[in-house]
Amino acid sequence: MIRVVVVDDQELMRAGFRMVLGAQEGIELVGEAGDGAEAVRLADELRPDVVLMDVRMPVLDGVEATKRIVAAGTARVLVMTTFDLDEYVYAALQGGASGFLLKDTPPAHLVSALHAVASGDAVVSPSVTRRLLDRFVSAGAPRDESVLDVLTDREREVLVLIGKGLSNVEIAEKLFLSEATVKTHVGRILAKLGLRDRVQAVVLTYETGLIRPGQG
Repeated sequence: MIRVVVVDDQELMRAGFRMVLGAQEGIELVGEAGDGAEAVRLADELRPDVVLMDVRMPVLDGVEATKRIVAAGTARVLVMTTFDLDEYVYAALQGGASGFLLKDTPPAHLVSALHAVASGDAVVSPSVTRRLLDRFVSAGAPRDESVLDVLTDREREVLVLIGKGLSNVEIAEKLFLSEATVKTHVGRILAKLGLRDRVQAVVLTYETGLIRPGQG
């Protein structure tokens, strides 16, 4: 059973998610919050598997709430937004969110995303994530590419493909490797670079210039 907390300052949105999630087997809505501060408190109290987090809220916004929840290790965070190009979403991804969804995402996609995040994966929509990064990464200070020196040539090659949004299966086909080998490489990349998941790996490829905005 995947335990979920929904965070949104609009009661109508929370009611909508309540209806959708209540109809799904294997998912339990265990709490709701109307602002980030309440979300942090509920995450600490209820220890859900996933927090569905709005970004623009009073008291404490979703970005800061995401950072606190991820830092405390109380839950994984899936960010929700009305706009797919939102600087708050980029900040939330930097802060440790496991991906993001648009609020008009079809129920089936929402359920699939919750299962993915709860299992330790990340929700990376290649086209939308790339547009988001193209727009906002260039505005920040670039990361020193030397942080990637700990990687082998093969790991660096795999990281580039992760940054381009390829799945393990797609990477395996492109590099003529088994999916199990790719999964091992991905695990080592995340461990060596101190990254939480694929989302942060994608962000890092742009921040270090391994992938340039508009490339791929």
